[in-house]
Amino acid sequence: MSLAAAASDTTAVYLIKNMDCPMEEALIRKRLASVEGITGLEFNLMQRVLTVHHELASTAVIEEALSSIDMIPEPIGQKNEAAPRKFESTPIPWKKLAAAGVFAALSEGMEFALEWGVIAHPAEGFSLVGALPLIFAVAAILLGGLGTYRKGWLAVSNLNLNINALMSVAVTGAVLIGQYPEAAMVMVLFNVSEAIEARALDRARNAISKLLALSPETATVQQNDGSWTELDIRQVQPGRRVRVKPGERIALDGIVVAGHSAVNQAPITGESVPVEKTGGDTVFAGTINTSGSLEFEVTAGASDTTLARIIHAVEDAQGRRAPMQRMVDSFARWYTPAVFLLALLTAVVPPLFMGREWLDSIYTGLVLLVIGCPCALVISTPVSVVSGMAAATRNGILVKGGMFLEQGRLLRCLALDKTGTLTHGQPELTDVAALGGSDEQKAFILAASLAGRSDHPVSRAVAEKAEEEHKTLLPVEDFEAVAGQGVRGVIDGVRYSLGSLRMMDQAGMASDELKQRAAALEAGGRTVVTLADEHKAVAVFAVADTIRESSVEAVRDLKKLGVRTVMLTGDNEKVAQVVAEQAGVDEFRAGLLPEDKLSAVEELEKNWGHTGMAGDGINDAPALARADIGFAMAGGGTDTAMETADVALMDDDLRKIPRFIRISRATHAILVQNIALALGVKALFFAMAFAGCATMWMAVFADVGTALVVVANGLRAAGNPAE
Repeated sequence: MSLAAAASDTTAVYLIKNMDCPMEEALIRKRLASVEGITGLEFNLMQRVLTVHHELASTAVIEEALSSIDMIPEPIGQKNEAAPRKFESTPIPWKKLAAAGVFAALSEGMEFALEWGVIAHPAEGFSLVGALPLIFAVAAILLGGLGTYRKGWLAVSNLNLNINALMSVAVTGAVLIGQYPEAAMVMVLFNVSEAIEARALDRARNAISKLLALSPETATVQQNDGSWTELDIRQVQPGRRVRVKPGERIALDGIVVAGHSAVNQAPITGESVPVEKTGGDTVFAGTINTSGSLEFEVTAGASDTTLARIIHAVEDAQGRRAPMQRMVDSFARWYTPAVFLLALLTAVVPPLFMGREWLDSIYTGLVLLVIGCPCALVISTPVSVVSGMAAATRNGILVKGGMFLEQGRLLRCLALDKTGTLTHGQPELTDVAALGGSDEQKAFILAASLAGRSDHPVSRAVAEKAEEEHKTLLPVEDFEAVAGQGVRGVIDGVRYSLGSLRMMDQAGMASDELKQRAAALEAGGRTVVTLADEHKAVAVFAVADTIRESSVEAVRDLKKLGVRTVMLTGDNEKVAQVVAEQAGVDEFRAGLLPEDKLSAVEELEKNWGHTGMAGDGINDAPALARADIGFAMAGGGTDTAMETADVALMDDDLRKIPRFIRISRATHAILVQNIALALGVKALFFAMAFAGCATMWMAVFADVGTALVVVANGLRAAGNPAE
């Protein structure tokens, strides 16, 4: 069965609460392999979700097959369509485990008392006192281990070896050779360790529940009669008007239509300071309105908000295993049968060919079975990867899969789009210069008055600057737009023109002073417009797409991390050179079409190794898809760039890329530590077992301790390794 399925296939998505590790995945794969009509399986073990691609008329046969191996399926809707879920903690029978522990301790105590003569019993024949260690041990095993035996039998009956099968054989063998107290203690300790691991994994799973808690369940919505009513957010459709008070969380995405406030967007974008919001600004579900009251028009339903998309993406990402995780899972698949075979040979070969006692050899083989438990190894990678992705999400970095998180540490070169990525993507007024002794402020107001009537991006930049500075504009009469040149209009009885140097030249107003000023500004990568009255040029205005301050810091940080930066742009050479110098990139390439950017990324990858691409537009999509890791500017970027990219930067801040690389490196370091620790402890106890100084209960203690250490170490990645 393939992991991918044809687009025409039907999918069934199930929550399986006792599906936790690759052993159970292997059991499910083997069982469903016999079901005709299943075309593919996808496993998300961290979220306990199984997606089945099939061509069946009914899913009943799938559900029956899963139930037959004790994997009870709960349908949860179509993939990516089901609402984000809050996760329930794994139910643990602590009372049964406590009682089992008491009986195991009693078995150990009675065995000690009988062995050392504290309690006497007949030397021959059956004695109830002498049988007490066995009775207490069986009670402990039945209370704590029936579930283990059931899972072990299901695995063996489906020709699959897992840890439950190993532990069942080890405990049963210990009872048969008379090691009753040890058999009981091993079963109790094993189930306690399983319970502790389940709790630790719940912590990693509930990283998404913390995201769910960001969004309130209700919103205050305006009704047709103008009144306000509190409604469940799932009932609120796009276009409705919502009010949010100071201190409240914003429930849905929208556009502000009334009010002014500062909004804490850190949960979504990672920005450290609140952002001012007023009419026309965007607000996100899950953010906090800190000061004034706001009213906004809803732009996305509850299942399609930015927060909901983040949650779904994180859920999907947890199902996409990192290369090291896939390696560990593959290793575990042959490791367990190998351990079983080694234990069998250890129990049989020495007595047959080396003259060793049967009971001693069998006991050593049983110890190897206990030591062979791969739990610490197989949980070390998913916990670390999910914790790393949680840390990235809290920093406003949405990673679409564990493989991209792991590859981030390998980046050696980063290609950067210019407009909207390194720069703001919007022209801004940068320079105002009066000519011939004219009044600069008066010229600015005149120019803004004309520009306010135009929709050209350069004119809009002049008008928006005046609006920012709260300038009072003057009425314009006989307004006229001259195609490709500029605009004209009458203000206070005087006809003024605002336009290009060519417009001035055609009107005979391109003085030497104007040409010199314009040449100097254009050399700096700016676009120049001129204001003129009926007789002469009055002032020069320069407009440019300004570089983001955060871009300069990001490029500097990337260099410190050993990453080469290359700017790719469709702009002309002169503008590209100015922006490249301001940003501090290592090199730039200008005049590129989308296919040229794609070729540039391929060339950079060949020359420098792992290469990333950061962009925001449709023209960046081919290069984003080709790069080893594509970074999309999620705030102002296009949907095409968002869908194509592997990592989304939620507030268009390039400083998040070096932060992502640091998180990737920290997560990888933790992965290596965990794998080394898990394998190292196994190797040590294998050696101790062959030396005859390792017992079964010691092996369980070591396995429990190792599992707890790797989980705790993996959860460190959820801290803030980006800082």
